[in-house]
Amino acid sequence: MTHLPIQIREGRPEDAPIIAEFNQRMALETEDKDLDAETVGEGVVQGLLQPDKCRFFVAEAHGTLIGQAMITYEWSDWDNGDLWWIQSVYVHPEYRRQGVFTKLYQHIESLARKQSQVRSLRLYVKENNAAGQAVYKKLGMSYTGYHVYEREF
Repeated sequence: MTHLPIQIREGRPEDAPIIAEFNQRMALETEDKDLDAETVGEGVVQGLLQPDKCRFFVAEAHGTLIGQAMITYEWSDWDNGDLWWIQSVYVHPEYRRQGVFTKLYQHIESLARKQSQVRSLRLYVKENNAAGQAVYKKLGMSYTGYHVYEREF
């Protein structure tokens, strides 16, 4: 594995086009969904402007965005605290298996541990995404036993 100088930082409004592109790539690659570019672009901009809804984090190498993750928040009355959901995870194919997501995850985990109201980090992964599941387990995450159900509008 080549040593890649990866910097993690908070997403900024000027990152919106590449974050939206990465979201489209991820949806097509992992769920075979062709997302509407305009809708995704507007959603990313809204997210970047409203950190109370979500926060984007990006990985950079040599000034180029190579990966991303987003957190959203859920209140848990059971835990009397917040759960942070990791979403919109994407690493550009040329940079996979070089520790990019690990760095993103470690950054997010570090932020979460500094806030006493955060009780856990969660994410969902497709059942057939064995590579993703292996990475998440390696990072100390465990299967919760839940299935996600949805009704779209």
